[in-house]
Amino acid sequence: QLQLVESGGGLVQAGDSLRLSCAASGRTFSQYAMGWFRQAPGKEREFVAIISYNGLTTYYADSVKGRFTISRDNAKNTVLLQMNSLKPEDTAVYYCAARKGIITTTVVGGYEYWGQGTHVTVSS
Repeated sequence: QLQLVESGGGLVQAGDSLRLSCAASGRTFSQYAMGWFRQAPGKEREFVAIISYNGLTTYYADSVKGRFTISRDNAKNTVLLQMNSLKPEDTAVYYCAARKGIITTTVVGGYEYWGQGTHVTVSS
């Protein structure tokens, strides 16, 4: 089983940048597609970004496209989410998720393992 721990959240102002990190346990990290999801107060968890097991394919939600970048370092068992030009609507708890296999998905239910989340608050 894969264990995921997010970090890097905090309170920032609109227009600022923030980098989230997800540290994964297990020696099979490179076999998992990784995703970032977020959940704002009163809303359902939503897709943010995904990256394939080998880092060759990425996909972003329209709301973050051009501002966020997902990357991974399999040697360090880490996936990152670089968030630039943050907006108040980006405020949410951000979750790291993992899915084993070559097929990636934006659906929450398609991910097997989840971290506990890290809070991101963007003030105006």
